[in-house]
Amino acid sequence: MFIGTPLISEEQIQKKVKALAHKISSDYKDKDVVVIGILKGSFMFFSDLIRYIKTPVRVDFIMASSYVKDVSSGEVKIHYFPTEELEDKDILLVDDIIDTGISLKIIQDRILAMNPASLRICVFLDKAERRVVDVHVDYVGFKIPNKFVVGYGLDYHEMFRNLPYITVFKKELK
Repeated sequence: MFIGTPLISEEQIQKKVKALAHKISSDYKDKDVVVIGILKGSFMFFSDLIRYIKTPVRVDFIMASSYVKDVSSGEVKIHYFPTEELEDKDILLVDDIIDTGISLKIIQDRILAMNPASLRICVFLDKAERRVVDVHVDYVGFKIPNKFVVGYGLDYHEMFRNLPYITVFKKELK
């Protein structure tokens, strides 16, 4: 297997993350916000994003999975849910990518059941062509084509998360 040239460069990523953080800082000015990252894929985007947010934030995580190698299983497993009390809090949910929308919708519904004051969603990548469930996303980094991508936290079988850019993943034919 191999990876190709960057689809989104490290420089483009950092510029976009700063712009998103600036907008989020403005939208959440004077609010008590809990920023929840969806692990594992969002960890790089999440850490860069909260570093640039200018308003104080609380941090928590959700660990969920639905992919087996490069295919969505359609089944969402939640392995860890926030320990923070979410009722009456302003919540910003951060994910690496939205494609089918199934995982994000399940997580969104679970958080909404906890009666937060507000819930907004920020995703690094939007693969809208694959959407099967409608989920409103408030902040989007990049819209991408229907290609399997790795890098900047996104993986193939737990590999390539450490790439500082996004690239289309290709399997070698043997």
